[in-house]
Amino acid sequence: MSSGKTHPLHFEDVRIEASRVRLRPLAQADAPALFEMFRDPEVVRYWSRPAMRALDEARVLVEDILQGYRDGTLLQIGVERRADQALLGTCTLYRFDWSNRRAEIGYALGRPYWGRGWMHEALVALIEYAFVRLDLRRLEADIDPQNAASARSLVRLGFQLEGLLRERWQVDGVVSDSGIYGLLRGEWQRGQLLPAEGG
Repeated sequence: MSSGKTHPLHFEDVRIEASRVRLRPLAQADAPALFEMFRDPEVVRYWSRPAMRALDEARVLVEDILQGYRDGTLLQIGVERRADQALLGTCTLYRFDWSNRRAEIGYALGRPYWGRGWMHEALVALIEYAFVRLDLRRLEADIDPQNAASARSLVRLGFQLEGLLRERWQVDGVVSDSGIYGLLRGEWQRGQLLPAEGG
C-alpha cells in the first residue's frame, strides 16, 4: 500500500552532478528529444507502454512529469551529457512509499548512447541521492526477465533478483512477466556501490 504522504523536497529543484553526466529536471523544451527516444521500438521494447507515435505524447509526458515534481510523486529527470548538454536519456524514482521509505527506480537511454556507461553513472548518482538525500531504505526495479542487458545493469549496481511475477504486463497484445529486483540502503552502505561525485 502506498502512502499519500509527500516528501518535503521540491523535485523541480533537483540537480545531481556526476563525472560525465548531470541529472536535471525536464522541461517542455525537452519534448522533441524525448519523442525521438521513446518513438524508437528498441528503446521501449521491454517497457510497459508502446512506442510513441506523435510529439504530443511527449508533451503530455512532460506535463505529467512536471506535476510529479510539484506533488512529490514522481522524479523523472534528464540524463544530460556535461560536455555538450545533450539529453541522453532519463532516470526515474516513482511509486514512493514514504512511510516505508521505499520507491521504484526506472531508466531509459537513447539507442545512440548504449554501451558506453552513461546510464550506469547516472544510476549510481541517483541511488546515492535516494538513499542519502531522500533517506529511503529500499529501492525496487521491475523489468522484463528477457531484458538481459537491464538485468546485468541492476546486478552491477548491487540489486538482487527477489522474485518473478508471471504475465504481469500486456503491451500491444504482448504478455510479459516481471523480474523484481531490490536494493537495500544497508547493502549500498557496505560498499556494493561506489558513491558518485557531488549530489
